[in-house]
Amino acid sequence: MRLFGRKDAEEEADRPGDGVAGFWAWWQEARPRLDPLVAAGAAEGIEELLAPAVGALHPDLVWEVAPGRNAAHALVVTAAGDAELRSLAHRWAKAAPPADLLWEFHPSRRANPQALELTLDVGGFEFALDKLAFGLRVPRNQPRVDVAAYHPIFSELDEETRLEATLLALDWLLGEDDVARWVGEITPATFQPIDAVAAVHLPAVVADLASNHQDEEWLSLEGRTGEGASLVAVARFPLRPVDHPLFDQHIEITLPYAHRDDDGLPAGESLTALRDFEERLAARLLELRDDALLAAQLSAAGHRVVHLYADPDSDAATRVEELIASWKEGEPRIDVGSDPAWAAVSPFLS
Repeated sequence: MRLFGRKDAEEEADRPGDGVAGFWAWWQEARPRLDPLVAAGAAEGIEELLAPAVGALHPDLVWEVAPGRNAAHALVVTAAGDAELRSLAHRWAKAAPPADLLWEFHPSRRANPQALELTLDVGGFEFALDKLAFGLRVPRNQPRVDVAAYHPIFSELDEETRLEATLLALDWLLGEDDVARWVGEITPATFQPIDAVAAVHLPAVVADLASNHQDEEWLSLEGRTGEGASLVAVARFPLRPVDHPLFDQHIEITLPYAHRDDDGLPAGESLTALRDFEERLAARLLELRDDALLAAQLSAAGHRVVHLYADPDSDAATRVEELIASWKEGEPRIDVGSDPAWAAVSPFLS
């Protein structure tokens, strides 16, 4: 059985519970009513119970009941590609009770090993995944594959429905998280692309792409600020929020430096001081490796700006603040806020 849905805004007043803890308290009380409905395949009754409960977390979360890997059923509560909600879905799953024979819990859709055997109704037409074909293109120096999806029924569907069907098929073929990691532009096509490959080959193409990006890399970049000043930056590559879904706290450190060259970049004693800070920060992040990471840092116009992301349930912000107290070249600053989509480093996302 597979169900999915969004919470309607007009039903919000009837939501049971409050937040993640409220959902799991409700779940324990609802199991005696829910389990028989699932066993009977009573879709309407399941939706009547689950839709308000998931809506209590957030009205834009998507839920579905799918076959489990180790349990009979899986309850999936997913952000459905919304980066702003991904951390909430993962906190929901992290707080879940241990899986049992009936239920397991996931914050994103998993790849379905039987995906190519699936057929569903899309706009009154049969959408069989084994008839899906893809035109694939890997842009140069990019850790993503652009996908043009074709199915014989696409010419009968409107653009929005074609896209929804394509996204769902990709989630089933690859798993939602790997779609976020490795798939770039997604274009539903009404004509079969040249050199299209059958859907069965897509996971192998993505696995080959992923194998080329197993090691940690850093990119050095040069550019100019909006005011025209020289800028140099170093960024993690690939840099993607999906790899660290609980790291939705943005920690921005600003260090003014006194010694700079004609382009405003650090020089002399300031360059030495910044390198020393980098070493001490790296040591601190090693201690916090499960709770924080360095995403990018840039220097321009007499300031070094460091972007970190952390689990807000950790003490990462406090420990980093302690580290900058020893900075002597001007008044350092630390700004801490919520940024689940990593918007502060959007130019560096890959």
